[in-house]
Amino acid sequence: MKDHRIPQLRRKLEELMESLDATARLSRWDSQDAAPEPLRESASKLGERLGAANQLAAGNFAGPAQVVASLTSMSGAIKRLDTAYLQYRTRVDAMPSERDAASIALDEELGGVKAEVEGLM
Repeated sequence: MKDHRIPQLRRKLEELMESLDATARLSRWDSQDAAPEPLRESASKLGERLGAANQLAAGNFAGPAQVVASLTSMSGAIKRLDTAYLQYRTRVDAMPSERDAASIALDEELGGVKAEVEGLM
């Protein structure tokens, strides 16, 4: 498959997963030491990365069946992660004491998406 959309969407999905992972890890950070700069930087890019990934995932895909299937799978993964992050934010904003449980739920969804799309990457 030499369709330029596949690596582009894959890259956005990977970046989104990286930022979500960083966000979940930082929300559980309990060390007295400051979190590593790369972790904080990745988490800070979450909004930007989520927006870019959603924009690409919102497209209607046409082309060879194998390309469309790959793009549709990655698009579905992005939408799942968007929903998981929204649930995380809603839960944390409603009850800050639920931060650990919410980050674990986000982490679990992230792990499920990673396993699901592993074959696409």
